[in-house]
Amino acid sequence: MPWQRLEALIEPPFPSGGNGRKPYPLNTMVRIHLLQHWHGYSDPGMEEALHDIPVLRRFAGLDAGTNRMPDETTILNFRHLLEEHQLGERLFQEVVSQLTDRGPILREGTIVDATLVAAPPSTKNEARKREPDMTSSKKGNQWHFGMKAHIGVDTAHGLVHTAIVTTGKVSDYSMAEDLQHGDEATAHGDRGYAEKTREPDRPRSEEDIGPRWFVPFKRQKGCDTTPEQKRLSRLLAALRSAVEYPFRVLKRQSGYTQVRYRGLFKNEHHVFSQFALVNLYLARHTNAPES
Repeated sequence: MPWQRLEALIEPPFPSGGNGRKPYPLNTMVRIHLLQHWHGYSDPGMEEALHDIPVLRRFAGLDAGTNRMPDETTILNFRHLLEEHQLGERLFQEVVSQLTDRGPILREGTIVDATLVAAPPSTKNEARKREPDMTSSKKGNQWHFGMKAHIGVDTAHGLVHTAIVTTGKVSDYSMAEDLQHGDEATAHGDRGYAEKTREPDRPRSEEDIGPRWFVPFKRQKGCDTTPEQKRLSRLLAALRSAVEYPFRVLKRQSGYTQVRYRGLFKNEHHVFSQFALVNLYLARHTNAPES
């Protein structure tokens, strides 16, 4: 974990305490914030876990015999501080910068994809309405209500270099260009990103700009794809599978299958922090420890 680089981003707006009660150390609050992302704790749940689970206290640098434990309000205020200064995205970019400098993130190619994150569809609330920032999206024959997390990953190690959060109804196709960093020679996506200019066998001309796209062949009306096209599509699918690993870590290791907060802004901040941790998890064997 690049603790020094992450803490350096948060330190300027972090309160020094002044004449009031001395705040908790920045390192402690950062570690508690990351524990919430790793284990899905709410603010009250995190406070209770610090009291009940010794290994979490040790990780946060707290001692039950000599330290007071942060309460849920303190934990909430720290999260609001990060949201106010939009530090979630900056933390994600700092991790990407570190991994790029050390080599795990290469810039030759990009794979793009999106995943749906569910939101409560119930109208049994005070406003008698669904969350206005969340919308429905159809996948196959099933409708899903929530938001989308769009990512671009490098083809070498499957690490996320770009992340964008949108409401659920935004199409994957419309986000393809925004998920590129601009230096890649190739781009890969599933059939949701297909169009005539992105066919694998389309000849390139000098006027073509941007990366060469590789998407599965679409079956034309009245005729099936050729055996050669099917073979190439299978090869592309094997390469494109690297984009699924960040989603697996996000939804299975961290348990992020449903939005945690109301509104797109708070959830966007949460997703950026999640993908920063996803990258560090995926690069744990290749990312050398910080001196």
